[in-house]
Amino acid sequence: MLAKDYIELEEKYGAHNYHPLDVVIERAQGVWVYDVEGNKYLDCLAAYSAVNQGHCHPRIVNALKQQAEKVTLTSRAFRNSQLPLLYKELSELTGYEISLPMNSGAEAVETALKAARKWGYKIKGVEEQKAEIIACTNNFAGRTISIISFSTEAQYRDGFGPFTPGFKIVEYGNAKALEEAITPNTVAFLVEPIQGEGGVVVPPEGYLKACADICKKNNVLLITDEIQCGLGRSGKLFAFEYENIRPDVVIIGKALSGGCYPVSAVLSNKEILGVFKPGDHGSTFGGNPLGAAVARESLKVLIEEKLIERSFELGNYFLNELKKINSPHVKEVRGKGLFIGVELKPEAKGARRFCEALAKRGILCKETHENVIRFAPPLVITKDEIDWALKIISEVLMMN
Repeated sequence: MLAKDYIELEEKYGAHNYHPLDVVIERAQGVWVYDVEGNKYLDCLAAYSAVNQGHCHPRIVNALKQQAEKVTLTSRAFRNSQLPLLYKELSELTGYEISLPMNSGAEAVETALKAARKWGYKIKGVEEQKAEIIACTNNFAGRTISIISFSTEAQYRDGFGPFTPGFKIVEYGNAKALEEAITPNTVAFLVEPIQGEGGVVVPPEGYLKACADICKKNNVLLITDEIQCGLGRSGKLFAFEYENIRPDVVIIGKALSGGCYPVSAVLSNKEILGVFKPGDHGSTFGGNPLGAAVARESLKVLIEEKLIERSFELGNYFLNELKKINSPHVKEVRGKGLFIGVELKPEAKGARRFCEALAKRGILCKETHENVIRFAPPLVITKDEIDWALKIISEVLMMN
């Protein structure tokens, strides 16, 4: 079958909730993917940061195979031999006392929201049904009903009301707006240290530190969403580390499994996650032995192969080289680590056409918020591969 045949099948039998580039990928290894017609592409999206360790990393695939031959699912009705080890290793790596595993990033966000509300009622003493959680403009935390209830993107909300109450929105990057929005009923502030879907938006220096101080002063939980920007993507284990803060709750996913299996988790301390009692929250697949084994190996790969350090070093190089491209279309180049956004001017007629042009030349990336091209390759990329990509990116950004 040719690419057009697969595309026709997908368009005929699949719900049209995505607008993918018309590249039909058949296999992948490291930073390279191959379509059904044998064409080779450099992946500069990394499945929205899920494959930080590179596609089909042999160590992670091997861990998956070995565990799949033993036991894949027990449900949480019974214990398994992989989950306790994942708990221990997550705690040792991150310094957080305990964690709660789920599957998707959105599930982990929902878990954090539930924990924050229950903490507010049981620990802080907020009156029942009055808890407020503050989020930011331009946020993206998933697409469940509760999560889109605090989205400021009109399309994410169109046709899906009524919405879940209990959320306030403040301007991203504006600590004063956060301080003014807090009331005695505020239980948490949810923020992305770098907004990924928002267009790789990096807040002003000192913003997160100011927010952390405000939250501490008001007994409000600081929850950072590190699903996309965490686990090495920003050049640090967590993007919040750039400001030397310690959030009360951290949400992780995507690269936690190296793209081989859905695994996410909420990290915190015993006071906060301890509000959950048996029956309060759960997931049939959350914490399953297959996912736990994959996550354990994925974390080891990040650390032992020094991918976080690589992201910091090569990310700075990639960012600086992109800034040197003198394109009439470019408004701004920004990012941290290998998490880079190239924002185009409105007159550039959108980022989609540039992504399509890059795909024709062997580079896969995706537009976000219409005018931003996101460059976020797997962290195993080499300097030579970046240099190869830069030449093509420069040519494409100079086109009419």
